[in-house]
Amino acid sequence: MIDLDPTTLALEFGGGALIGGIIGFATKKIAKLLAIIVGVQLMAFRYLESQGIVIVDWNRLSAGLLKTQERAQGTDIHWLQSILSTLSIGAGFTGGFLVGFQRG
Repeated sequence: MIDLDPTTLALEFGGGALIGGIIGFATKKIAKLLAIIVGVQLMAFRYLESQGIVIVDWNRLSAGLLKTQERAQGTDIHWLQSILSTLSIGAGFTGGFLVGFQRG
């Protein structure tokens, strides 16, 4: 039989929500900054490439991403076991993250 303590579950849920909210808020701020930096960097590379100063092998850059995706698909973890082991903290974290991300 499963021994569930409602107080512990509530504390885990609340703690996860608080941490998720803080991380969600910070993630949105950092994502905006990174989007600007990456956009400016790509524009600079395209400009330098059009002037013949820099040569960028775009196919080689994207091939590394495709190989990483293929390796990640090879892992075999049962999804139900993974969900049940992190449900109380994960639900609170997800809710807090979404609220924090929306407010950020």
